[in-house]
Amino acid sequence: MHDRTLTTSLRRLLAAAGLAAMAAAPLAAGAAYPDRPITLIVSAAPGGTTDIAARLIAQPLAQALGQSVVVENKPGASGSIAAQAVSRANPDGYTLLLQYSGYQVITPLITSGLNWDPIKSFTPVANVLSAPQVVVVRPTLPIKSMKELVDYAKAHPGELNYASSGNGSLQQVATELLNQMAGIKTTHIPYKGTGPALADLLSGSVDMTITTPPPLLGQIAAGKLRPLAVTGKTRLESLPNVPTAAEAGYPDLLVSSWFAMYAPANTPKAVVDKLAGEIEKIMKTDEFRKKAAEQGAQAEFMGPEQLAKYTQDELVRYKAVVEKAHITAN
Repeated sequence: MHDRTLTTSLRRLLAAAGLAAMAAAPLAAGAAYPDRPITLIVSAAPGGTTDIAARLIAQPLAQALGQSVVVENKPGASGSIAAQAVSRANPDGYTLLLQYSGYQVITPLITSGLNWDPIKSFTPVANVLSAPQVVVVRPTLPIKSMKELVDYAKAHPGELNYASSGNGSLQQVATELLNQMAGIKTTHIPYKGTGPALADLLSGSVDMTITTPPPLLGQIAAGKLRPLAVTGKTRLESLPNVPTAAEAGYPDLLVSSWFAMYAPANTPKAVVDKLAGEIEKIMKTDEFRKKAAEQGAQAEFMGPEQLAKYTQDELVRYKAVVEKAHITAN
């Protein structure tokens, strides 16, 4: 009888230990993360700012985590190919997305039938880079400031045209936001990418554009484009003499391209926190900040909660602009 009672007690003890081990398993897995290479899927082709942001963070992140971070480019469909791939991946932290803000918060506003949701399909990890836009005009125009731009547009309604990388691009949204704020009308000329848009701007076929600094800096330095304002909170190190939009009289013209990391929805918090913590450390280093500045960008860290709120706020903000300007994907 005593032996039978002992056996029953032992079984109960072992069962309790098994349950405890099962409960502890996720914590142990999270603590061991990562134990194999991580794939970082990029929503753009090699060479652009999205790809640069991914590769800028991938190498130091791999060193910090002790595992390879493999950058895999999946461009196309305004970010949807990459977004869909990550949204359907296992939520274990081994497949991540490096997404461009225009794709994350504008594509869903102008594209019907998407099979991913900018909020529900992802767990925010961290913002990696932010790049304010620069308002530039061809130098043959009699415009040297934002005030002169607005005055000219009012005197010549609809005559000023602006280039963008396509319908629904952040360049179009930013310019339509300026139109709405200043009460002016400019004509949109969409192109299939920033390269062709800049080529026509440089040739004088179009008058202006609002886009990120990297493709503009060399042309500005050569006097082939005239910068009027930077749409960030502070002046750019690479363009110290160019005022912010706020300094030029348009404090609400705050438009930045941002490049953020997301994981699939339901990725464990321990994994997300580990990634975000390491990214924050990397972004505080002088080396990372210097490399970001060289790209005309800023190392602006946002953790999971802040990025979640920012993503939601940007969706709401741009929805108003898109609807008022009747912006569509076609």
